[in-house]
Amino acid sequence: LQDAAYIDGCTTFGFFWRILLPLARPALSAVAALTMIVSWNDFLVPLIVLNTETFWTLPLGTMQFQGQYGSDLALVSAFIVLSAIPTIIFYIFAERQIVAGLTAGAVKG
Repeated sequence: LQDAAYIDGCTTFGFFWRILLPLARPALSAVAALTMIVSWNDFLVPLIVLNTETFWTLPLGTMQFQGQYGSDLALVSAFIVLSAIPTIIFYIFAERQIVAGLTAGAVKG
């Protein structure tokens, strides 16, 4: 593909932008989704590293919120649903690419 693109007059950046990146988009979006899930669910490192509550991540905020309002399950559930909205929005926009990236190496049969 690279030689054919160069014969057609494509530059190195053009090859990357027009050919290589569209071919790698499903794999990149699958890796991005998995990285987002891992970083979203990371709990221990921010708990140890971050000193003040102003820099806490959402899992730490959920822990603190649940500790503060533990008796009100409706309020805690509403907070958890609101904290999951960015992940749901990401999945809605990247669903097609994620599925294509996860099934790209699947063998039929």
